[in-house]
Amino acid sequence: MATVHVNDTDFDNEVRKADTPVIVDFWAEWCGPCKQIGPALEELSDEYAGKLKVVKVNVDENPEQAAALGVRGIPALFMFKDGEVISNRMGAAPKAALKSWIDESV
Repeated sequence: MATVHVNDTDFDNEVRKADTPVIVDFWAEWCGPCKQIGPALEELSDEYAGKLKVVKVNVDENPEQAAALGVRGIPALFMFKDGEVISNRMGAAPKAALKSWIDESV
């Protein structure tokens, strides 16, 4: 399952009402580190298919959720479970570090 692009309008349905844990990647087109972790998130989305959903929110086009969550820098990753934030991390990280963060969180 590939990552899903989500906007402010469908955020609640795609993230807060999801049946599985969700990683939200707040990113922007101009952000180098965001592009750096993109492929790793795609791979993790496939590896955890059915157990975890990965969604991307472009903060330039959809600033509401990022502002509501206090995002000050990107990339910003938020893990949601049962509609609530259970963990978050800022900045780029290698795939192995993202995988261990997921494993610790869910």
